[in-house]
Amino acid sequence: MTAPSSLPADEPSRLDELLALYGRAGFERVDPPVLQPADAFLDLSGEEMRRLMFLTADAEGRELCLRPDITLPVCRLYLAAGAAGPADYAYLGPVFRSSAPGGEFLQGGIESFGRADREAADAEILALGLETAALWGVIDPVIRLGDVGLFAALLEALALPPGWRRRLTKDFARAGSLGADLAVLRRRPDGGGVTAHAGVLSALAGSDPEAAHALVTDLLSIAGISTVGGRTVSEIAERFLEQAASGEAEGLPAEKVALLEAWLAVEGEPDIAAARLRALAQGAGLRLDAALDAFEQRTHFLAAQGVEVGRVHFAAAFGRPLDYYTGMVFELHPLNGTSEVEPPLVAGGRYDGLLARLGAARDIPAVGFAVWPARLAALEAGR
Repeated sequence: MTAPSSLPADEPSRLDELLALYGRAGFERVDPPVLQPADAFLDLSGEEMRRLMFLTADAEGRELCLRPDITLPVCRLYLAAGAAGPADYAYLGPVFRSSAPGGEFLQGGIESFGRADREAADAEILALGLETAALWGVIDPVIRLGDVGLFAALLEALALPPGWRRRLTKDFARAGSLGADLAVLRRRPDGGGVTAHAGVLSALAGSDPEAAHALVTDLLSIAGISTVGGRTVSEIAERFLEQAASGEAEGLPAEKVALLEAWLAVEGEPDIAAARLRALAQGAGLRLDAALDAFEQRTHFLAAQGVEVGRVHFAAAFGRPLDYYTGMVFELHPLNGTSEVEPPLVAGGRYDGLLARLGAARDIPAVGFAVWPARLAALEAGR
């Protein structure tokens, strides 16, 4: 194994220690092919990933790429092996992105598939992430914790219109987007934006799509509108009709918007945060006991793993910029760093729906994390 030149000369031995740590924990080393189908990366990470990927095509014209990440290739290996039961995999190898110096960097990590004891598995993964950082002398990192599943349970309990549920779920992983969504929801019907056109949207809902598209396009053209924010008249019309079909034009009652804001403002130690979230749910008459019980159970398992729970900083609004997470998400950052802007040292979470999106017949429990050795090595060298 050859370490990239960005790592110190003695780093290969540290990487051997990393793989040995994972081996002792029961994770089998795998090495997925560097050349991968590009469609899954683009479908799951969006077209913005395209500008970072090195793309090519096979003889049949299918789009391929140098792997920009290793989680999806490991998922493919598990599916190719039959996905018959629990399996734990570890990996260490190069990934390729145009944004990286020289176009590549080293990524390690672990992925655990098929375990039904989700909360215990979550705790073990996070604890192993802390052991990973400790190999480079990072024994007291900032532990940022979020829970996509809790937010999804809240949206379901609130019985939001489908359009708003999809939009808020998608934007949960994107910094700043949820705040923008709530700002839209706070607008009064006479304040412009989506709700100002609720009557038109309601009238269009359920109408013939082609005729409705033509009508909206004609109205925009008559008004002298050609482009807005770089979008064409046709694109504006399509977005307008999406809102009509999804119920997004309905807006939300003020009390639901207030509850969303209060929920997303909760942060702190997990036990304290859970109590505040439970009080919010009970005050609103929402049945979220199962999701909150699972959250608290995971906290107990973290303590059983030796994790100092008081050092864990949970934020109800914290997500990671990948839309396949379905439960716990976490990041480890340097203690004296600025976690909001600096990339994490170790990061991951639960993604129970990803394997089905890759072709599995059902959702399969899955949780894991990635580690970036060069970031840890640079931190160690700077101490």
